[in-house]
Amino acid sequence: MAYANRPARLNRTLLALLGAALVAAGALALAAWAGWLGRVDPGTPLVPGTAAPPTWVFWVVITGAAILGLLCLRWLLAQFFRMPKPEAWRMETEGSAGRTVLSSRTAASALTADIESFGEVRAAEAWLAGPRATPELHLVVTAEPDADIARLRARIHDEAVPRLCRALEIGELPVRLELGFADAGQRGRLR
Repeated sequence: MAYANRPARLNRTLLALLGAALVAAGALALAAWAGWLGRVDPGTPLVPGTAAPPTWVFWVVITGAAILGLLCLRWLLAQFFRMPKPEAWRMETEGSAGRTVLSSRTAASALTADIESFGEVRAAEAWLAGPRATPELHLVVTAEPDADIARLRARIHDEAVPRLCRALEIGELPVRLELGFADAGQRGRLR
């Protein structure tokens, strides 16, 4: 996925550095315990007193560490795909005999095909998020190296997005658009 989220990139970088520092501290602690560090005596107590804490303290620490580890794993997995999941929208009117269910992914793929039909577009990806009454559109468009980006942006906002709004029968559609240039030698699609 080419969707840029610069604050999230900084977030992951800082967390990776913090994680590396914690791993290094843990490795040093294990090396000191094993006696691999010459200047540290493994027999020296870390805290005053030699009595072990009660058993329940160990269980609380282990449980807390396990919960924290699972929460960190959940956060890490959420970083791989930050866009919302597609939703099933019901398209029905008063007094109709049936109903139509449309996936937001299907509507987004129609918009993607529309934008990719523009001559100056090399690739496009779209996500529709939220309920059918108030969806939000997220677009990532890769333009040809010689494309007029202002004209392309205007074309997307003036042609493609209004066609989608008419098809979905909605009045207003907030759009988050990321436009970028393809490398001159790049081939293929974003998929």
